[in-house]
Amino acid sequence: MLLRLANGVSGYTVAAEMGCCVQTVYQVRRRYAEQGLATALGEAPRSSGPQRFDGATRAALTALACTPAPVGHSRWTLRLLADKAVELCLVETISHETVGQVLKKTSYSPSASSTGAGAK
Repeated sequence: MLLRLANGVSGYTVAAEMGCCVQTVYQVRRRYAEQGLATALGEAPRSSGPQRFDGATRAALTALACTPAPVGHSRWTLRLLADKAVELCLVETISHETVGQVLKKTSYSPSASSTGAGAK
């Protein structure tokens, strides 16, 4: 891409040849001019931080959700799961929204009768 631009080929032509949009061509050229070749060719770092929960923690949280609900509750709620995960030292802190995101990535459903969580 950069070589084609350096040889005088238009950004629109380069984009068509590379199978990308012209904006991408100009962004690569801008990154090259501002930060050098390594940055222009590499992917820019993402603004999000590192993943806080590894696979083992996610698996433990999913397994917890499949256990029978606590006494006095007919099923697990996301808030109950978050509180229990902290109590069991699976995580230092976790929000009920994060619990929902973790469980969403599995086939777990809190209302499914096939899991321990939904059993009555």
